[in-house]
Amino acid sequence: MVENPSTRGFIRLSGQLPSPRARLEKAEWLRDKQLLAYQELISHYAKFTMVISRAHADRQGWDYDWSEWSAALTRASLVAPAAVAAEIDNFGRAVGDFLDQVARDPARDPARNPLSQEEFTQASRAPAQAQVQLVNAIRRSLSKGQKALPFWIGGSLAGSPDDTR
Repeated sequence: MVENPSTRGFIRLSGQLPSPRARLEKAEWLRDKQLLAYQELISHYAKFTMVISRAHADRQGWDYDWSEWSAALTRASLVAPAAVAAEIDNFGRAVGDFLDQVARDPARDPARNPLSQEEFTQASRAPAQAQVQLVNAIRRSLSKGQKALPFWIGGSLAGSPDDTR
């Protein structure tokens, strides 16, 4: 029996190494899973950021299924290479700090004491920066030729990174 490096320690009973085609299919399967998980994670961030922003702007309550956010963080971390998983962790912590400021503090209830647009924008800056770092780590992991994005993308209500755009 031979240890199969492409299956991370699983032993093939036939003693044969997988074909190059099998390794390619495994790599394509993993890339597809990674893309799906990353898209889901960024999508949840965009959704709940908009929900909370709207609640503060309209002075109304809001609700979000946080179990889905937590599950999206977990799914993305499970398929991510180590460098991307570290950025997912950084992003998750930045989002947690953001939520402490805009959603978890009972003194800042959007129906009774909403954040101003400027306050919300300021609170959004750290997760927006962490999102750019995450997206760039994802881009590098998927293709070495990808250039870093110098700007914040969908889901960020923090304005532009340098406030000049």
